[in-house]
Order: sequence, then C-alpha cells, then structure tokens
Amino acid sequence: MGEVKVYFDNNASTPIDPNVIVEMEPFIRQYYGNPSSGHWFGKKGREAVDTARRQVAELIGASPHEIIFTSGGSESNNHALKGVAFALKGKGNHIVTSVVEHPAIINPCKYLETKGFKVTYVGVDEYGCVNADDIEEAIIDETVLVSVMHANNETGTIQPIAEISKICRKRGIYFHSDTAQSVGKIPVDVNELGVDLLTIAGHKFHAPKGVGALYIREGVDVEPLIHGASHEMGLRAGTENVAGVGGLGKASLMSAVRMDEYIKNIRYLRDLLHEKLKGIAAVKLNGHPTQRLPNTLNVSFEGIDSSALVSKLEDVALSTGSACHDQVRRPSTVLTAMNIPAELAMGAVRFSLGRFNTEDEVNYVVDEIKRVMSEIGIKKMRGEDV
Repeated sequence: MGEVKVYFDNNASTPIDPNVIVEMEPFIRQYYGNPSSGHWFGKKGREAVDTARRQVAELIGASPHEIIFTSGGSESNNHALKGVAFALKGKGNHIVTSVVEHPAIINPCKYLETKGFKVTYVGVDEYGCVNADDIEEAIIDETVLVSVMHANNETGTIQPIAEISKICRKRGIYFHSDTAQSVGKIPVDVNELGVDLLTIAGHKFHAPKGVGALYIREGVDVEPLIHGASHEMGLRAGTENVAGVGGLGKASLMSAVRMDEYIKNIRYLRDLLHEKLKGIAAVKLNGHPTQRLPNTLNVSFEGIDSSALVSKLEDVALSTGSACHDQVRRPSTVLTAMNIPAELAMGAVRFSLGRFNTEDEVNYVVDEIKRVMSEIGIKKMRGEDV
C-alpha cells in the first residue's frame, strides 16, 4: 500500500481545483476589503463577486440577478423551502417532496410540519426514481411548493425534473430542485429543467466548502432566510465571502468549459470499475443503469457487510450504504425506499469518482477490495451481477 491514497468519495466533497485556489488567494492575502465599501479595496471585492455571479449564472443558463450566494447547499435548500413556505402561507400550507431527498430537504420539511405546514413524501421505484404522475397526484389546492432533487447523492439516479416542472407550471406551483450533486457534473439549464428555484453547493464540484448559491427565478416570491442589511438583492444578509464566491465562480467556469471531456472520462472510469468489480465478486447495481450521474457507482456486495469491508480499506475513501444510530447499524433510507433487501443494502458501497481520479487508482482499489475480501473470508466470487 505504501503512500497510495485513493479518494473515491467525491459525492461527499471534492478537492479544490488548483486553479480555483489561485483565483481565491488574492482575496485572502491582498484584497480584504468589504465588497459593500465604496473605496478601492471594496471595489475589488465587488468586482470579484459580480464576476462570479455571472459565471455561476452562465453555468446554469440563468441571469446574474437570479443568483444569490449562500454558505452552501444546506442553506440554499433551507432558504428555498422556508422562503417560499412563509412567503405563500396565506395561499396554502402544503409541500410535496420525495422520500429520497437529502436531509437538507427532509429535515427542513419536518421543521415546517411543526409550524403548521403539511408535507407529502412521494415514493420511488426500484431505481430510486420518482414517477411524475405520483407528484401530480400528491398536489392539492393548498400546495405551494414541490421540491425534487435532480440527482441522488447515494445512487446518482437522475430524476425527471423537466417532466415534473411542466406539471407544476400547469398547476401554478413553484418548483425547486436540489442540484447539489448534478451541477458541474452534467449539463444543468434552469430553462430546460423548468425550475423556479435551484440549489448549488460549491464543494461538490471542486470549489471550496462553505459557499453555494440559490437560483431564484425572477418574479418568484421568497422571504429572506437571514435578515440584516441589503446584501444579495436583499434576500441574504451578511458580508459576502469574497474568496469563496470567487472560487465558486472559477469552478463554474471550468466546469462549463470541461463538461464534455469530464463526462467522457469519468463515465469510462466508472464503468471500468464496475466491470472489474463484477470480475471479483457478486455485485448488484443500486440505481438506474443509464439515467444516473456519470461519476457514481453504488453496488451491493452479496454476503458482505460493507462497513467491515470499507474499514479494512485504510488507504481508500469510500461511503457505505448504511448508517449508525445509537450504535445500531441500519440500511440507508434511500436504498430502503428502493425496496432493496436489508442484507443487500448493508452490503452497499458508493464509489463516487472525481476529475482527478485515474485508471491506475481504479485498478488499485479493485486489487485492494479483492485482498480484503480474501482476508475476511469471502469465498464466493463470480463474474456476473446478482
């Protein structure tokens, strides 16, 4: 193993691109003025924020004034849900979402339920995909917002966002999508998707942690989440994180330029990894076979506890398909919602690749998994999916 360290957990967070660091550094070391100040130091910061706003907007096909900067995906999701819910509480008190959303959607919805709102959680099929007809059936006269993620963080399954948005538009209901996992990895266009609000998280595509954005279509009624001065068009008080915002802008620009090359390369590595894993173990693919993120591979190893497997892969960063609560391990709620049997869900591992991963790393990880399986006494190895 030596000094080899392999990072296959890019859906959790990505390394900052060196070019992004270069973009950020002057605003850490030199241009430290408040971007709201009228002097030269402040103007340099304001120029950086304005440039980044344009770069983020261009990545998703929006107008710059429709982008507000936040501290990340969780804040953007909270702002979208609470901002619309409280702005429209006189019109209705019902929200529709899915059972496979990130906790940054589920938990704000649970909070809103304590404030008099009602939430319908729509189920998914065996691939973790929402049926647009189920969304339509869940909508009632009091519905003010629908929120469905673009791509799932665990399986990579891509949802029929454009189809759902047509339903919402027909019913006059705002539609939000958490695109934290898809922006920067696949093309995302707010007009093609038809969304009214959209969440971006910088650290999911090689920008720093602690910075994100919320797209709010012009004319959409949203209350501020953070009250104070008139920053971010009066919708998000607080002095802008200029270095982080500049990094998000640079990452957006680089993602737009490299998108086609990225998809081609990362899909090749993902599929190579899948084939090699099938060569050493009985594995089941979790998620849609084709309609999923090009970097994400979630598989269950038959007859293996994934936590035991991953714990012995000391030089490889991966995520499992289970969580520990009160010292009791339980299958992922996403995999459970997909009706994957508990024993298979407990054997799930998520491999999420990034821009800087290589074919040598794929080969190394497969060899390491094979070694660990031998160590923990897994004898059953065959070359087909279960």
